[in-house]
Amino acid sequence: MTTDFSSLNLRDEIMQAITELGYAEPTPIQAGMIPLMLTGVDVVGQAQTGTGKTAAFALPILNNFVKQKNPQALVLAPTRELALQVADSMKEYGKHLHVRVLAVYGGQPYGPQISSLQRGVDIVVGTPGRLNDLLERKVLFLNGVKTVVLDEADEMLNMGFVEEVEKILDTTPPERQTALFSATMPARIRKLADRFMRDPQTVAVKRSTLTAAAIEQRYYFVHESHKTNALTRLFEIEPIHSALIFARTRAETSNLANELVIRGIPAEAIHGDLDQNARERVLGRFRANQLKVLVATDVAARGLDIDDISHVFNYHLPDDAEVYVHRIGRTGRAGKTGVAITLLSPKEKRRMREVEALTKQPVAKMELPTPEEIAKHRETQVVEKLKVWLGRGRYKRELEMVQELIDAGHDVMNIAAAAIKISRGDEKQRPIAEVAQVTEERRDRDFSRGGRRESFGRSEKPGRFGDKARGKGSRTHEEGMVRLKVNKGKAHNIRPNDIVGQIAFHANIPGNIIGKIRIEEKISFVDIPDDVVDQVLKHSGNYKIGKEKFSVVKAQ
Repeated sequence: MTTDFSSLNLRDEIMQAITELGYAEPTPIQAGMIPLMLTGVDVVGQAQTGTGKTAAFALPILNNFVKQKNPQALVLAPTRELALQVADSMKEYGKHLHVRVLAVYGGQPYGPQISSLQRGVDIVVGTPGRLNDLLERKVLFLNGVKTVVLDEADEMLNMGFVEEVEKILDTTPPERQTALFSATMPARIRKLADRFMRDPQTVAVKRSTLTAAAIEQRYYFVHESHKTNALTRLFEIEPIHSALIFARTRAETSNLANELVIRGIPAEAIHGDLDQNARERVLGRFRANQLKVLVATDVAARGLDIDDISHVFNYHLPDDAEVYVHRIGRTGRAGKTGVAITLLSPKEKRRMREVEALTKQPVAKMELPTPEEIAKHRETQVVEKLKVWLGRGRYKRELEMVQELIDAGHDVMNIAAAAIKISRGDEKQRPIAEVAQVTEERRDRDFSRGGRRESFGRSEKPGRFGDKARGKGSRTHEEGMVRLKVNKGKAHNIRPNDIVGQIAFHANIPGNIIGKIRIEEKISFVDIPDDVVDQVLKHSGNYKIGKEKFSVVKAQ
C-alpha cells in the first residue's frame, strides 16, 4: 500500500498544496481510494468522518481538473456545515490550480449563489434541497459533470434526502464517475449504489479499538453557548496539572484561548497558522509548566510529543468516534492516570452514543460544580495555604507587623480575618460563571439499530392514547416543546422522516431535538423546542415532499 503522497503521481500544484498543509503520509482511506479514483472507476468508501475522506475524493478530482464552462465535479453533503467544510478543503488543496469551488445550501439568499454559477464554477458542493432548487430554476447545469461524490450517504438517508439525491443523479451524464462514502451500508444505500454505480470498487477502513483503562471518562451536559463558562467552573475544581483542549477550528482555538486568559487561566492556541518556530516556543512553555493549557485543533495536535497531560477536554465532540479515541489517548500515558472530559450539547448526544459503542466503555454523566461548591472549594484552598505557611514558619517580618497592629489596639482575631480578606481579594476578579441548567434529556427519539439512527422523531398513530386523546393532538406535547401543525397527513404519504428532514435542513436545527410526530389522515403534528419555534415557522414556505410544499403553523 502507498506510504507517502509522492508515490501517488499527483500534479505538482496539488503536491505543493498538501506539503504546505503539512501532510506527508496518506491515511488508510486516502491510500486505498486515491489510486482507484485516479483510474476513473466508481468507488465505495466505508469510513467515518475524521479519517481523511475529503482528501480521498478531492485530490483525484483536482488531479483531473481542466477548465470548462460548466461544473465538472459535484459533491453532495447532508448538511450545510459539511458542505462548507468540504468546499473549504477543496479550495485549500486546489489553490495553486486556481479552482473555482462553490458551496450551495439552504438558508442563504439565492442571488449570490446564482451569480457565481453564471460567472462559472468548476466544482459545486451542496446540499440536496438547494441543488434541486437550483436545477429547477435552470441556473445549475450538470451535463458536463465528470465525477459525482455522495458524502455521508447514510446521513442523507437518515435525513430523508435519498429521493432528492436520486433526482440530482438522474440529471448527470451516465458515463460519470461516482464515489459514495458512508459510515454504514444499510439496504437503501446499497440499492442506491446498485442503481447509479457501475461495478464499484470498495475500500473499507476498519475502526480502531480503545484500551484506556487508565483514563477516567466523563461528560457534562451543557448548552452550546455556556460551554466556556462550564469549562471555567471545572478549572476551579479539577486538579489540573496540564490540559489539552480540542476545538473545531483555528478561529475557535484562538478565541477560546484568549477567553481563558481573560479569566485568569494561562492558555495558548496551537493551530495551522503557527510556523514551526512559534509552535516549538509554545510547546516549550507548556513542557516547562509556564503554560497550563493548550487549545488545539485535531490537525494541529498531530505529532504532539507530550506525556504529562493530566486532562483532555473535548470542547466539542469530533464527528468521528475514532478521533475521540485518538484525542483522549493523549492523557493517561507513561503509567499515569488521566481524565477525559467532554462538554456535551444536546445536539451532540448521538455522537456520544457512537463513542460508547466504539469504545465499549460507558462515559459517566456528571453534574457541573455549583457556585456553592466552588465558593467552598476556594475557602478550603485558602485554609490549606495558611496551614502550609504556618508549618513553614517563615514570616518574621509579618509577625512584627501583627505586633504593631496589636500595640495599636487591634484584636488579633480581627487582624487575622482582615489578612485573609486581603488574600482573597483576587476572587472578586473571578466571578463564578453562570451556567444554565439543561432540561433533563428527553426519552431517546431515535429508533436505533446497531448503534446507528434509522429515523428521527417518534411517530404517534391516531388513537394511541385512546378515545379521550382524540382531538387533543394540538395539546399533548412534552414540557419545553411547542406543538406545530403540518397541513399534510397519511393521505399525502407524508412520513416522519419527511417532516424531520425538511425542518432540520431548512430551519438549520439538529434533527434529534425534534420531538413527537403524530401523523393523522390529512394533517400531522410535530413537537419543536420552544427556543427554535420562530426559526421553524420562518421557513414554512420551503418545506416540501417531492415537489409538493407543506406548511407548518402553531397548533391551536
